Amino acid sequence: MARVLDGDEEKRVCVTGASGYIASWIVKLLLHRGYVVHATVRSLSMFHTASPVLLETSNPQADLIDPAVKGTLNVLSSCAKAPSVKRVIFTSSAATVFHSGRPITSETLVDETWFSTPEACKGFIGDTYTLSKTLAEIAAWKFCEENGIDLISINPVAVIGPMLQPVINWSTDLLFNLVNGKSYIIKGQSDTYLNATFGWVHVKDVAEAHIKAFEIPSANGRYIMCETVAHFSQIVDILKELYPTLKLPYKCAEGQSFPFQPTYQISKDKARSLGIEYIPLRETLKEAVDFLIEKKLITP
Repeated sequence: MARVLDGDEEKRVCVTGASGYIASWIVKLLLHRGYVVHATVRSLSMFHTASPVLLETSNPQADLIDPAVKGTLNVLSSCAKAPSVKRVIFTSSAATVFHSGRPITSETLVDETWFSTPEACKGFIGDTYTLSKTLAEIAAWKFCEENGIDLISINPVAVIGPMLQPVINWSTDLLFNLVNGKSYIIKGQSDTYLNATFGWVHVKDVAEAHIKAFEIPSANGRYIMCETVAHFSQIVDILKELYPTLKLPYKCAEGQSFPFQPTYQISKDKARSLGIEYIPLRETLKEAVDFLIEKKLITP
């Protein structure tokens, strides 16, 4: 929950999951803007950024779905009781966009009208995580419509960049394994990269979008946050140019003759309406890897 007081009184917001990757950047940028920030881990919130990220679990209902859905509804229930709450910013995921059952090709343009369905979430890497995020966002929109809450959803793709928190998050771990020459997810394979295409975005751009969506009166609906869609082979090529001494994977896990997943397009129109000027992917990758080197997590 966030509360902005009228007149000359101070601006106050509350951020959930504030020790997390995106949330910690939201807190930092809010403080720079002169907000008074109440940071919580599991409590009332405005910027709802606390949801588990697990690709493997023996109990997906308890470990992923319940925390995502029930946690969201608990927050929104508290917001519905507080007349001072004017707008809720919900941190969702691009996972709630792509799995709509529509085919994705190199000609595809994905925008905010796409919405994943529970049925279409099955069969993908981390499908239970995708399902948990999709069910949470569906529940959020339904609750807010029924209770007259102004909801805005931020739907980022793979988020990378420097970390403020002490624990490596999932998307940073994705890059961490890559620059260590290790295959991610595909066990028993080294020196390989996934045959996968991801959208990529800087963590500061995602945090900035949360705040602008909160502050701009005309902001509405959903905002996909993505600077570039790139295949892992393209990420490796950029990293080879930036860090020629790093031990990077040199082949696709499925073989070089296997067709690469297409690099589709994601619309930037709604993000531009917030005034977002994306940090380029090359710069984002450099900041992320430089951070890992600075913290001695990897050796160039």
